[in-house]
Amino acid sequence: MSDILLDMKNVAIEGYSDRQWKPIIKGVDLSLKRGEILGLIGESGAGKSTLGLAAMGYTKGGCRISGGQIMFDGQDLTTASRNSLRKLRGKRIAYVAQSAASAFNPAFKLINQYCEAPVQHGVMSKAQAQSDAVELYRKIRLPDPDTIGFRYPHQVSGGQLQRAMTAMAMACRPDLIIFDEPTTALDVTTQIEVLAAIRDIVREYNTAAIYITHDLAVVAQMADQIKVLLRGEEVEQAPAREMLANPQQTYTKSLWAVRDFRRAPRPPREDGESTLLDVKGMDASYGTTKVLDNINLTIKRGSTVAVVGESGSGKSTLARVIMGLLPPIEGEVIYDGVPLQKVGAKRARGLQRHLQMIHQMADTALNPKQRIKDVIGRPLTFFLGLKGAAKEARIRELLTLIELDPDVFMNRFPSELSGGQKQRVCIARALAAEPDFIICDEVTSALDQLVAEGILRLLDRLQRELDLTYLFVTHDIATVRSIADDVVVMQNGKIVEQGPKDEIFAPPHAPYTELLLSSVPEMDPDWLTDLLEERMTAEQSQ
Repeated sequence: MSDILLDMKNVAIEGYSDRQWKPIIKGVDLSLKRGEILGLIGESGAGKSTLGLAAMGYTKGGCRISGGQIMFDGQDLTTASRNSLRKLRGKRIAYVAQSAASAFNPAFKLINQYCEAPVQHGVMSKAQAQSDAVELYRKIRLPDPDTIGFRYPHQVSGGQLQRAMTAMAMACRPDLIIFDEPTTALDVTTQIEVLAAIRDIVREYNTAAIYITHDLAVVAQMADQIKVLLRGEEVEQAPAREMLANPQQTYTKSLWAVRDFRRAPRPPREDGESTLLDVKGMDASYGTTKVLDNINLTIKRGSTVAVVGESGSGKSTLARVIMGLLPPIEGEVIYDGVPLQKVGAKRARGLQRHLQMIHQMADTALNPKQRIKDVIGRPLTFFLGLKGAAKEARIRELLTLIELDPDVFMNRFPSELSGGQKQRVCIARALAAEPDFIICDEVTSALDQLVAEGILRLLDRLQRELDLTYLFVTHDIATVRSIADDVVVMQNGKIVEQGPKDEIFAPPHAPYTELLLSSVPEMDPDWLTDLLEERMTAEQSQ
């Protein structure tokens, strides 16, 4: 058997927009050996996901492979029949999507969706597949592996859902897996477990992988080779250690630069440190499962409070309770001295306008049938009464604020945007209501480092100019260091530590905070291996 599993030559891909075909991928080559991991990196919109999907002989709606050759184990996928491709996908080539929430069918339990591919491809019976699912759930350290598969997608956290999809892709033990930002939605401690599980399974079954990411520290742990893309063209490719140590191109060096943005310390307010939002004695649950336990939190006007913790710790649930999307079972939310109705829809429209939220999953937060101008324009009409020319002018201003060209993006649908572009549209939609308080739920998780820094700078500038108050829900410690005034650390639905950022991050740390900080990946390719060995040694000595 040939050592080369995937050989893509001079691949060109076009997308249909504004009544014409426009280039997305411009003649890129990609070669992958069995058991090899290729890291595909570049900023949002570089074409990483498009090229990764093309490795399956697939393009999204409105796109087409317009040139080149894609050879998978000797078979040209550009000329293969639909039936041939159907037999390959899921069995020999698998895909792990960036947004697990939009990839799962909400009407079916996790284990049924796991079993679908191995049963339909004749790899194993349903009973065998269910048993295999439990084993893989255990291997990637999902909680309650014997029973979690019998939950629906909405009954698990975003990080747990991402791990379940990683297990689902591995069900048939494929020859090639395309990982499209598989750890984007994961906290740092869970990310380590998933990265280790992915790496072990790839090595155990000699599986080749394309690992698409904007997180350079993550790709340093995973990749044998690294390819850099920019606007659909290859910038450079080299063995991972060689490129990490000595990138050649100016653009690659800019990606390698450590994000250095640190917002200036917040000056004392002339009107004093007044409280904008108070959460008092908050309990919340999903069914009979308690997910928030006696949460007490005070947010000062004009400040930025970051909430950090592992997947399932209750961070996003706290945000939903504040917004009135999940009624609490105990406690209250007081905004600017006014107790809020527990159900958001019952709140006065003026209060609804002042509290806005940017959701974690941009894919599921945008209506796929609405153009971008309609997405942003709806709150302008609903809250501010803008119509006609005034409304269009404000849409243009907001798109310019988030660094998207209004002439290019106003009439596009969400499916015509990259993951990072979709998230920026969500930010513009929140800003359209001209709020005082914004909850940012993982707003930079889908963005590459360069774009994420630009978004953080934008949010910082808007905060100073508009006197905004932010609650940042995030697992990205770099984001916390960049923009937070105060930090709240959550674990198992409780606040275990809170205070000014400099105090929380200064040693000695609380044990759980120490775990979070020590789990932040570094650019050293040996970091993950060394950390796992260190923790294994510590466990054995206990």
